[in-house]
Amino acid sequence: MPSFDVVCEPDMVELKNAIEQSNKEISNRFDFKGSDSRVEQKDEALILFGDDDFKLGQVRDVLVNKMAKRNVDVRYLKDDKTETIGGDKRKQTMKIQKGITSELSKKVVRIIKDSKIKVQASIQGDAVRVTGGKRDDLQETMALLKKEVTEAPLGFNNFRD
Repeated sequence: MPSFDVVCEPDMVELKNAIEQSNKEISNRFDFKGSDSRVEQKDEALILFGDDDFKLGQVRDVLVNKMAKRNVDVRYLKDDKTETIGGDKRKQTMKIQKGITSELSKKVVRIIKDSKIKVQASIQGDAVRVTGGKRDDLQETMALLKKEVTEAPLGFNNFRD
């Protein structure tokens, strides 16, 4: 029986590439000369460093642009906290969203059941497993979810035939 999983996790390789490209651009830009602005990745979070709020905003803009160029959805990042570190320097932590929240998974299951497509959806931890009799039904379900769910970037993997 064909099935696939609905997940919410970024392509970590592309995210790392976007971070490296951001750091390279920051090191080459004239307005960042002599500053300690950079982006670091620590486990499930990104840490942005800047000399002041303006430069921190510029670092964020560079990161968002590089992520967009590498097709990594910006909705995976959630602002956590901005703090002052020594003097005027600023640090912002951004959490990387992995896994579907229980509220979103319930919404996905409800959308699938209300659509009357002949598939079954079940919550499997931080993913939603969708099974059906035909591939066409599963592809129709994917298109429906892409259209209906806009608050989080959904991905589809583990497609079994």
